[in-house]
Amino acid sequence: MQRIVLALAFLVIAPPGMIFGQDVIINARRVTITAQQQAEENARTNRLTHCRVLNGMREGIGYGPTPEAAERACCFYNDAMRGRYRIVEKGVARGPRGWFAVIRYE
Repeated sequence: MQRIVLALAFLVIAPPGMIFGQDVIINARRVTITAQQQAEENARTNRLTHCRVLNGMREGIGYGPTPEAAERACCFYNDAMRGRYRIVEKGVARGPRGWFAVIRYE
């Protein structure tokens, strides 16, 4: 029981970066990792996954045979090209069978 109380106290007192890794501020919004880091993680694991904490930003993820094709495959990409969303951050990484892209929008 004492271990549970100590663990809960640590979660309440410790800064978020100490528990979940260093946070990054993008346009006054806190995210857990950058788009480039997320793209590299997706390429390393060969899986398309979204960042867990974006605080209101939209995120598109895509995969393709070239970096440009991966970016075009991202969610909201066409909306951004039409001016509906503004691209805030972009990351592209090469995986074992193709390219992975992560684009964040506001």
